[in-house]
Amino acid sequence: MAGSVLVAIAASIGNLLQGWDNATIAGAVLYIKKEFNLESEPMIEGLIVATSLIGATIITTFSGAVSDWAGRRPMLIASSVFYFISGLIMLWSPNVYMLLLARLIDGFGIGLAVTLVPVYISETAPAETRGLLNTLPQFSGSGGMFLSYCMVFGVSLMPRPEWRTMLGVLVIPSLLYFALTIFYLPESPRWLVSKGKMAEAKRVLQGLRGREDVSGEMALLVEGLAVGGDTAIEEYIIEPPDAFPDETEQDDTEKVKIYGPGAGLSWVARPVKGQSRLGSAISLVSRQGTIPLMDPIVPLFGSIHDKAPEMLGSMRSTMFPNFGSMFSMADQHPRPDNNWDEESQREGGGEGEDDRSDNVGDDSDDNLQSPLLSRQATSLEGKEISLVQGNSSLFQVGPNGEAVSGMGIGGGWQLAWKWSETDGEFKRMYLHPEGAGGGTGSVKGSFFSVTGGGGIPEESGGYVQAAALVSQPALFSKDLMGQNPVGPAMVHPAETAVKGPKWQNLLEPGVTRALIVGIGLQILQQFAGINGVLYYTPQILEQAGVGVLLSNLGISADSASILISALTTLLMLPSIGVAMRLMDFSGRRFLLLATIPILIASLIILVIVNLFDFGTIVHAALSTISVIVYFCVFVMGFGPVPNILCAEIFPTRVRGVCIAICALTFWIGDIIVTYTLPMMLNSIGLAGVFGIYAVVCVVAFAFVYLRVPETKGMPLEVISEFFAVGAKQD
Repeated sequence: MAGSVLVAIAASIGNLLQGWDNATIAGAVLYIKKEFNLESEPMIEGLIVATSLIGATIITTFSGAVSDWAGRRPMLIASSVFYFISGLIMLWSPNVYMLLLARLIDGFGIGLAVTLVPVYISETAPAETRGLLNTLPQFSGSGGMFLSYCMVFGVSLMPRPEWRTMLGVLVIPSLLYFALTIFYLPESPRWLVSKGKMAEAKRVLQGLRGREDVSGEMALLVEGLAVGGDTAIEEYIIEPPDAFPDETEQDDTEKVKIYGPGAGLSWVARPVKGQSRLGSAISLVSRQGTIPLMDPIVPLFGSIHDKAPEMLGSMRSTMFPNFGSMFSMADQHPRPDNNWDEESQREGGGEGEDDRSDNVGDDSDDNLQSPLLSRQATSLEGKEISLVQGNSSLFQVGPNGEAVSGMGIGGGWQLAWKWSETDGEFKRMYLHPEGAGGGTGSVKGSFFSVTGGGGIPEESGGYVQAAALVSQPALFSKDLMGQNPVGPAMVHPAETAVKGPKWQNLLEPGVTRALIVGIGLQILQQFAGINGVLYYTPQILEQAGVGVLLSNLGISADSASILISALTTLLMLPSIGVAMRLMDFSGRRFLLLATIPILIASLIILVIVNLFDFGTIVHAALSTISVIVYFCVFVMGFGPVPNILCAEIFPTRVRGVCIAICALTFWIGDIIVTYTLPMMLNSIGLAGVFGIYAVVCVVAFAFVYLRVPETKGMPLEVISEFFAVGAKQD
């Protein structure tokens, strides 16, 4: 996955520039107000700092819709251009008005980066490492702040510090960002699929994943084009055909056939009788949950993660290393034109020219071999489950046991389709193993193992229980079924691309529920106290004697303030590194629930030390420890997780619009907190401010516990499907 990692690192440079700018203006404003005599005009001084927030808010209002129309990559290119232009103007800035214009343009670049970099990384990263890679923007932003503080500190030591140089240095890293967005970063494969550009999407995925066969993920991206839909949760026992030879004919009618990679190989799937793990969760949802006010989505997601530890968010399961191997197409006579990039065959699985439809266009980039069942598979009686056949009909396993081809779509999930000729029912299925048992040997060595000849040990009687999200395929067309195709009829993604995102899709129950989660997290993050603690930090460290120590070293008060801020930022980086390691291991929800109580405790201590007189030394020690703990814990949970979740929980069609709504909430909250903090300090004091922040954190803990599900290791398309299921169950 080196390609995905490098792409994420390159994209996160936009956040590095945001952190760089935030720290630079904080140091430069000390010298700007002296040159322009702004000591008596605090409003202008505040505007210099806040104009970038206004610019970010303005551009965020339409960045989502434009990114859904034009793509993610052009918006990142525009962000780098805005950074570069603002740096040039700030380097010149003959007066305050030109400086304000530069800060406004700089805000445009910040708004695009903060809004779209998490979306871009989520859409390019594999499910197993998406959390880690999407924590990079937080790390890059804090790293940019530290580097900028170091630069500003060095300039402040000069006899005549030049603030234009401090701000203008932004030109250099913005040029690097521009070069990377132009020459290195690819377009998001999910956006390409949404526009019907299948060949380009396939090339991008092959580069990101480092392998040729990406048929499973390509099919997944196509299925992700749906918004809403009637999704059902079903349970199956998947077993060899001769596992239970004594069963009656009546039992056989309930079976669904699954065909394996070799000639004559097949398995069967039977609906689960009795209660399963996921079935228990569904029952819990239907009873509105055992905990009052808990969103039904939370236990639904939890039912997937409450499996055996070795299956949590990874295809490298020791129990099911080759779970996907039995889900390869059992086509004994594969057609030579069976490829994603060949001419589009949209109206069935026939092999003759009469069964083909006209191409959408002459460019193969807009043509797709639809994920159809083969003629052999669909001609059998009864019900079947089969998988789209990509470049390879055999499931392959990497050196570490991970799935590298077939229909594995990440996080242990498999993609399949169920087709019934008797009633014309064509359904898409997301399958996930729940447990195993039976047989004379372990599952790892039983019928799930891939042997040299593709055979299955005859003595094996093992089985696997799988949960299935069953819904109509995204491109399934009932209109074309009237033309009597051999197999299920599909439309081409290019035909749906012209429709674009529909605003009424925001009213879909699953999308609305996801918006509540995203907006709620962004509001609570802003009012959880980070701005107040940042504002108070220099004063706390000054009381602790750090300022006196630095002044004894011959450092001016302004330089000492900048260095203190640099040291504070440096403390964040190791904590963010820990969060990167835990994001895909422990999960987003776990990190929030584990860190918010520590934030509450830190804020309560700050309230107490500001209400009672403990003496100078005790006051300084408790305040310093509380601030450091607050910073380190905040950047492990409430710092990165809201943006990560907002980039994961929305369907592809409306992801840009929804993430823009959440980002707009973020910027409005940021502006409100920034402008109300001085007034709150004057009216209720530090103790009152930190008391309010502590109450907000208590509310945030309750909100996360009751409303925020765990999304680690799950494909984006499965996450949005779960939101749709949970919302409709409610």
